Amino acid sequence: MAWALKLPLADEVIESGLVQDFDASLSGIGQELGAGAYSMSDVLALPIFKQEESSLPPENENKILPFQYVLCAATSPAVKLHEETLTYLNQGQSYEIRMLDNRKIGELPEINGKLVKSIFRVVFHDRRLQYTEHQQLEGWRWNRPGDRILDIDIPMSVGIIDPRANPTQLNTVEFLWDPSKRTSVFIQVHCISTEFTMRKHGGEKGVPFRVQIDTFKENENGEYTEHLHSASCQIKVFKPKGADRKQKTDREKMEKRTPHEKEKYQPSYETTILTECSPWPEITYVNNAPSPGFNSSHSSFSIGEGNGSPNHQPEPPAPIADVSHTPELVLVNLLPTSTPQEAQQWLHRNRFSTFSRLFRNFSGADLLKLTREDVIQICGPADGIRLFNALKGRMVRPRLTIYVCQESQQLQDLQQKHEDGDAGTSTFFVYHAIYLEELTALELTEKLAQLFSISSQQISQIYKQGPTGIHVLISDEMIQNFQDESCFVLDTMKAETNDGYHIILK
Repeated sequence: MAWALKLPLADEVIESGLVQDFDASLSGIGQELGAGAYSMSDVLALPIFKQEESSLPPENENKILPFQYVLCAATSPAVKLHEETLTYLNQGQSYEIRMLDNRKIGELPEINGKLVKSIFRVVFHDRRLQYTEHQQLEGWRWNRPGDRILDIDIPMSVGIIDPRANPTQLNTVEFLWDPSKRTSVFIQVHCISTEFTMRKHGGEKGVPFRVQIDTFKENENGEYTEHLHSASCQIKVFKPKGADRKQKTDREKMEKRTPHEKEKYQPSYETTILTECSPWPEITYVNNAPSPGFNSSHSSFSIGEGNGSPNHQPEPPAPIADVSHTPELVLVNLLPTSTPQEAQQWLHRNRFSTFSRLFRNFSGADLLKLTREDVIQICGPADGIRLFNALKGRMVRPRLTIYVCQESQQLQDLQQKHEDGDAGTSTFFVYHAIYLEELTALELTEKLAQLFSISSQQISQIYKQGPTGIHVLISDEMIQNFQDESCFVLDTMKAETNDGYHIILK
């Protein structure tokens, strides 16, 4: 920019004959190009910092791109000519993006019959927010624990393979697809534009976002790291039904304008075509950190008419060692001394296979150091709470606890003390704890049978001794009304009709 300002001045100097020495003019330019010649506004205006400005050369504007992505949502009519289109979306609503193969005959033959990978991102359009994107997303994560900014609606999508959503990247999803087959992916954006505005007063305007798609092909190592194409469009996200109201408002405003004023604005199109853009900056590091799981031996899982859950992406389980013949490796509780391999086995055994790749390098100590908030952030509220409880080995308190002691044992102890001449001393009786979860007579029967080391079929009836010594038949409702930690003395009677026993709770 300093060159653009200097050259006209240099021409004037030369034409007026005031320049006597070419070296002197160069030294003058050097001073103009010093650190003081740059302003921050000039630097921020560079295309690398302003993604909405195309960095593509003019001769590429009319070329046919290898792929085309079409967002099935109408553009706003209130966009001036030569400005980028703007599309309004409703929060959480599924919108189709069609993935089209636009290659000419013979173009990119190396991807014929092969899959490509596309990465979808929802990012900030404004430069101010681009600089603080990490802090903005972290703030959103804390305000909306367990939620994602971008999701794939898997049941509605067609032709996508191995869809993935990294729990630590809330605004990114990725999948494989075959360009030769019909492919449509339905996306959901869960954040709204006003969540990232400064709350100074009412009626704040929402910030615009960008939907960007970057597509890659396989390299010789089977990794999807060779960039093919990138495209993006500008969106704003409103609360449910808000996008429809905003579209209607823009249309009514345009109808009130004069024909001359309308000529300055673009017409509204039924769909939004994503325009070619530069690859997302993080892509330059993809060779150092390729997405896990995407290689030539990809999963055969694909989406047709669709099934599954939009919030839980299917993920092939990580390899796990065969422990069927090594019982010493089986861990009931995760220990701080557990190796990463043993931690992986523990995750699979406790139904946390979905997160096995994420924790593949974590030892037992690493997992046990995670706080409740950490686990919820990584796994979401439902699985996060379940994983945290499993890590801490938390036992579920039984619904009812009762203590029982055999009457025959009490009598034996009393008789023995009397024979030993210790009748005056205190008597010590041993009770057994019985824990009940279902609170049914059948459950109590089974627990008492275990206590007596007999079959539950040998217990005919269970009674509770009531007022005046009556025997009340135990029912489910009676057990449900037992006071927790009640104490009972058990007495047994021989059943008259069979070889079983009646048990009386006193």
